[in-house]
This record gives sequence, C-alpha cells and structure tokens, in this order.
Amino acid sequence: MTISIIIPTWNEAENIGPLIRHLQQYADDRLFEIIVSDGGSTDDTLDIVRRTGATALRSPQAGRACQMNYGAAQSKGEILYFVHADTQPPGSYLDDILKAVGEGHPMGSYQSCFDTTHPLLRINAWFTRFDFAWCRGGDQSIFITRRLFEELDGYREDYRIMEEYDLIRRARKSHPFRILPKATLISARKYEENSYFRVQVANLIVFNMFRLGFSQERMVRTYSRLLKYR
Repeated sequence: MTISIIIPTWNEAENIGPLIRHLQQYADDRLFEIIVSDGGSTDDTLDIVRRTGATALRSPQAGRACQMNYGAAQSKGEILYFVHADTQPPGSYLDDILKAVGEGHPMGSYQSCFDTTHPLLRINAWFTRFDFAWCRGGDQSIFITRRLFEELDGYREDYRIMEEYDLIRRARKSHPFRILPKATLISARKYEENSYFRVQVANLIVFNMFRLGFSQERMVRTYSRLLKYR
C-alpha cells in the first residue's frame, strides 16, 4: 500500500521546510507523495514547498477542512496521512501506519509529545496514550484509508473548528481506531503565545460546546475570544 501525506498550511514558512525534509529523510517507495494544500499564505510557504520537491497546491477555499479535502482529492495514495505543519511525526511513520492498517485499523493517530520541557505539557502528553475523545487531535497526525475517507465523505467543509474530532467521531461508529505507541512532536507555540491554563480552559469550553451541539459560529467566536492564536 502507498501513502499520500497531506499538509494544510497558512503562513507556515518557518515550519514547512523542516517538516518536509524530515518526512523525506525517512521516506521510501511506500510514500507516494507529499502534498501541501495552502489556504492563501502571504509569506514564502509555497515557494519553500516547491524547492523541496513536494507538491504545492493553492486550495480554492481557505479553512483546514476544505484544504485537507482538496489535497486528498488530488492525491493518489491508498492511505491518507494528514500532518500539521508545526509538527514532526516519528521517523518510523511509514512502518507504523502500514502495520496498523495491516492489523485491521483503517484509521488512527500518534500520541503527543511537545517541543518543551514544561511539566504540565508533559502531563498533557502522558494522557494521550489513553483512548479518551478529549485526548485526540489533528496535531497528533491522523492516518485513514482512502476507502474509509471517501465512505465518510471526508472532512465536513462547513466546519471551521473541531473538524478532526468530527471525522474521528464519525469513523469510530463502525471502525476501530488505533492509537500508535509513539508520539508526534508538536509545537508548543499556542501555549507560549497564551498560557497553559488559558489554552486548557479554551479547549475544555469549546470541546464541551462541540459535544453539546453548539454552532460552528459560536465555537469559533468563543475560541477566538479566549485565545490569541493564528
């Protein structure tokens, strides 16, 4: 089986080059392609992508769900692997994903590891080994077979927030989800630009709003009011 990596971006000139080079360093012929689906960056993100040899696409619609769906539609691999630009999966990502799919898990993700020694973030990361909905997120990098992704009609493009939680929730109604025993290295920039407790409170509030069925508009407004983040 082959894997297509899809990376949604918006002004990620600082991070996208190191991420793509990291993914290429550990690639072999099982990696079909790396696609960057951009939402209208005004920096050098796409120029950097082109210089790495990865595929640079300008999504017709901005927004992570739209960008990831657009990248998936242009891809050819049998497995789709969605990676955030400010993260780095383990070097063994091809082996890990293909083993999980071969063992009957058509969808899954890694655990978390933050690029900081902050003790509270180390606690956060420790909890991601458990199968709790609030421990999952797109920054852990999500893999899914093309067949299941198409069965689910991809990400909901009317979602501006919580789109990855929604995809996981819909998939898990009928398919097993695999939490891989390694971790994706995740930037702590959101916590550094705000504070640990402010991010925790914002995440808790918006997660419960999502669970209770609040509108996307209400959740986006609430999250934007609580946090300064991109």
